Amino acid sequence: MLEFLKAVLFGIVEGITEWLPISSTGHMILLDEFVKLDVSPEFWEMFLVVIQLGAILAVVLLFFSQIWPFGMKNNSCPVKTKGVLSYCNKDIWVLWFKILAACIPAAVVGLLFDEFFESLFYNGVCVSIALIVFGIGFILIENKNKGAKPQINSLKELTYKTALIIGLFQLIAAIFPGTSRSGATILGALLIGVSRTVAAEFTFFLAIPVMLGASLLKILKFGFSFTGNEMMILMTGMITAFVVSIIVIKFLMGYIKKHDFKVFGWYRIVLGAIVLVYFGFFA
Repeated sequence: MLEFLKAVLFGIVEGITEWLPISSTGHMILLDEFVKLDVSPEFWEMFLVVIQLGAILAVVLLFFSQIWPFGMKNNSCPVKTKGVLSYCNKDIWVLWFKILAACIPAAVVGLLFDEFFESLFYNGVCVSIALIVFGIGFILIENKNKGAKPQINSLKELTYKTALIIGLFQLIAAIFPGTSRSGATILGALLIGVSRTVAAEFTFFLAIPVMLGASLLKILKFGFSFTGNEMMILMTGMITAFVVSIIVIKFLMGYIKKHDFKVFGWYRIVLGAIVLVYFGFFA
């Protein structure tokens, strides 16, 4: 029972930090210092990634009409006016091609160098530096954009070039844990004139193929020989992350309509300092 309660706690932290631009990795590393699951190192490594599947399902549920291109007879933008393709929405297909284009840099580097970068940068000091640097970045860019009108105010206005630039920022997060995947992509999008709402939505959609791919790789590496206890811990974490993610995504989309991201920048700086002090003097 204690291990399931720990899994719930990790699910709560994952559900909150995966979507807010404050680094789920930084929080998970810090939480692991105080709350350790009684599992094997191999399962723990897999758990940290696959728990994100619960968070993905929250995005799919909340934005289903914006990302599901099939089964819409008489939709506003059919691929063809007649036949099977009349049930397919062209705009959504184009959006998915842009999402996949944005995923290419991180996917290539992740497949080739994931374990190398993890061994090199997956530590408290590197995570704290990434937290602080991108926290400062949020504050500087929001100050720079204050009063300026975004150049891109809808997902349809995103070009392949814009999507690829955002994907390059996602690559930074793939290399340096603590950067925050959502934080890096939102920051990159704001930097090139994308509105906060579109930046957040595109970041959510980018997470679907990225997290699915990463989770599949981790499960294949771990194998499918789960014990009953391991399966229950994993499912508990995923379900908790799913429920919490729904709440957090709704909060964030409402929040950014009236506020900027600077509060998350300051939070990152404070958390980064705490992580740096802890691992520098106490760990």
